Amino acid sequence: MNEASWRGVRGPLPFGALAIAVVLSALAIVEALGGQARPEPDPPWVAHLQAMDDALAAGDRRVADWALREAHWAALGSRRWEGMIEVGDAARRAGNITVARTAYMTAAFRARRLRSLEGILSAAQAFAGLGDREAAQQWLSVATELAKPSESGLARVRTVGENLHRRAFAGERP
Repeated sequence: MNEASWRGVRGPLPFGALAIAVVLSALAIVEALGGQARPEPDPPWVAHLQAMDDALAAGDRRVADWALREAHWAALGSRRWEGMIEVGDAARRAGNITVARTAYMTAAFRARRLRSLEGILSAAQAFAGLGDREAAQQWLSVATELAKPSESGLARVRTVGENLHRRAFAGERP
């Protein structure tokens, strides 16, 4: 490149962009050669659920209820379905079926909004675990509609549905 072709380029921008590209490339190489990725921190509800389990183990129902309530609020704030499933499972362990049902329903609606087949199937399984076959079937229907464009998705829905159906007739809870 001759000097005349550089006249239109002013300032440090081209060289700065090149420097950034070199640094990013070097970081990618370090990562590929064994650099450690930072572990993701636990979601905000996890510590509360652990506190609930610890309180239940110690026989402190009041602290367990408080920790479950805090976990529920943290999971609500996340806008994700996974936390609500975990809160529902914890509520079942604590014997609070009303909170479990509410958490599972919230998870199901969030998963539907996010178009998460896995989330809807998790909610269906959770409702089956409560013995609520009607809600489980309703969410399996939603999952079927969501999965229609994908053969593998439909196969996943069929597998979960068959497992829930088999367990229901065997008297098991998933």
